[in-house]
Amino acid sequence: MSLDPAPVPQPNLPVDGRQSERALTVRRGTGRLLRRLGFSILPEVGLASGRRADLVALDRKGEIWIVEIKSSPEDLRADTKWPAYRLHCDRLFFATLPEVASAPFPQEAGLILTDGFEAEIVREAPTHKLAGATRKAMTLAFAQLAAGRLHLLEDPEAGKMELPAW
Repeated sequence: MSLDPAPVPQPNLPVDGRQSERALTVRRGTGRLLRRLGFSILPEVGLASGRRADLVALDRKGEIWIVEIKSSPEDLRADTKWPAYRLHCDRLFFATLPEVASAPFPQEAGLILTDGFEAEIVREAPTHKLAGATRKAMTLAFAQLAAGRLHLLEDPEAGKMELPAW
């Protein structure tokens, strides 16, 4: 028996090849801000509508924020689906890099600027309180996804198992 400590598994954060280095930089800085604000966060979260949110954040009071990452003005112009995210959160934000901030981000959402290390909310998002049933569904989905990802850190081979249908 070895007395050497077991290697610590490294997080396998969801990166499916669609995220550019710039988008991952925005995700890191925005995640740090949200953690400082007391949120737990999950990247790449599938929603009941079939959409996928870049970041979902949940605070101790149960408030849910969605943050859509935009790494270029072209990325913003190509996104016509962002209003649908409002159905799944109390507040909706865009997050981007300072050099992209001059793009015409919709006023109906908040705006976060980051350099990848620090971030700040430069425009607050309006609050649209979720209905109780939607909040419960989002909170349960958040917990299930977080627990599943944590389990895969502990047992990466479990990712090859077939999951039961719900």
